[in-house]
Amino acid sequence: MIICAGNNENFNFAQPMGVGLIETAMNLTRLCLFDKPEFLLFVGSAGSYGEHKIFDIIESKTASNIELSFLTNDAYTPLDNVVSTNTGEAKDIVVNSSNYISTNKELSSKFLKLGIGIENMEFFAVLKIAQEFNIPAGGVFCVTNFTDKNAHEDFLKNHDKAKELLSFHVKQRIKELTSK
Repeated sequence: MIICAGNNENFNFAQPMGVGLIETAMNLTRLCLFDKPEFLLFVGSAGSYGEHKIFDIIESKTASNIELSFLTNDAYTPLDNVVSTNTGEAKDIVVNSSNYISTNKELSSKFLKLGIGIENMEFFAVLKIAQEFNIPAGGVFCVTNFTDKNAHEDFLKNHDKAKELLSFHVKQRIKELTSK
């Protein structure tokens, strides 16, 4: 099953789950309880912490949930804040999820030192629910912006093209998989 956030990030081949960690967790849990999918593929936009360029397509099976305050030693968590469905394949680009979009370039670049490359609001919830229900899962993302003061402006400017690129990429990958 292919899923997406929804609102303005819809795809004709994906079922919307909600925006952010909470809506996604609630709606995906409901879906899994009543009609458990065999596989989950999340498709969405992402912000780059600096290494990935606008319109890069990134596939991942690893997510974190780290808030900016953690990077400045102003917060801690007793929770496991990294989840992965990667089964030993090549090293993943870690996708950080928060209900907030990072706009401080200097601070958010510290994610790179932790091995985290991009951010997407929903992916951590997707992988956490997939883990709970023992469902293989992954994500495909297109970078729309850098995590700087222009993040929202750039996201809006690049979002339509990113959705087109994601649609093309996912459809190509489906063709590859079904032709085997």
